[in-house]
Amino acid sequence: MSLITLSAMLSPAKKHRFAVGAFNAIDSHFVDAIFSAAEAHRSPVILNFAEVHSRLVTIEEIASYVSFKARRTALPVTLNLDHGLTFTMVERALNCGFSSIMFDGSHLSYEENVRQTAEVVAMCHNRHVSVEGELGAVGGDEGGALEGAADIACYTDISLAQEYVKKTGVDALAVAIGNSHGRYKGEPKLDFARLETLSHVVDIPLVLHGGSGLSTQDFQRAIALGIAKINFYTGMSQVALQTLAGRLEAPELSCKYDHYLLLMKEVQQAITQTVSEQMAIFNSIDKAVLYA
Repeated sequence: MSLITLSAMLSPAKKHRFAVGAFNAIDSHFVDAIFSAAEAHRSPVILNFAEVHSRLVTIEEIASYVSFKARRTALPVTLNLDHGLTFTMVERALNCGFSSIMFDGSHLSYEENVRQTAEVVAMCHNRHVSVEGELGAVGGDEGGALEGAADIACYTDISLAQEYVKKTGVDALAVAIGNSHGRYKGEPKLDFARLETLSHVVDIPLVLHGGSGLSTQDFQRAIALGIAKINFYTGMSQVALQTLAGRLEAPELSCKYDHYLLLMKEVQQAITQTVSEQMAIFNSIDKAVLYA
């Protein structure tokens, strides 16, 4: 199946009250692991590539491989630029076939966030590509800090949400309700009342960033209140590193000439298991049938 837009991906999720997981694709092992989980569970899936990772891997190479994998599956797949910060990166993503752009103007003033996001929307809609915007600021550091915390002063302003969506024309809205990138410092506490109000104020799908560290109950309550896309990466990265750390000294691997390949196979299996667990929590298992 060809890649589909974020709008096409999230419409059934919003209607049927499940969330599509957006899992970061940082190399071929992560990509293969994500596709293995999706295939095993007949789940729709979004693969994220964050602009901050472009210092480590080329966006064009990731796009090429994800597109190759998407053409070989019957599952619905979206390739999303996650936390796009510059017009240059947005243009690169569009040129290499991304079907969704998440433009992050949360570090800007409200007025500048609206202006730049609207400009990105015009660029993308002209190429039939969806756009996710962000109002408020999700806690933590998208750039790689392990731990993060939310700042209530940066939560999504309910009074501005409807205006923001109307002025920018975004197709999905990332909200800040106590969620945080990376592993939480302390106990996560989501503002579900704010989320419920936001789901009534705007009629586009809502997105939750900073999914690692939330409980199953938190995820499922957020989905029931309107979240249709959930970003998840830290948990995948941590299980990959833990698998490597636990196996590097294994006697049965130390004398193998293909030690690296055996290790990476185990890493990939661990990531697949983690992604599978999240798909079950997000209730996206067997939902691929809704996209036929």
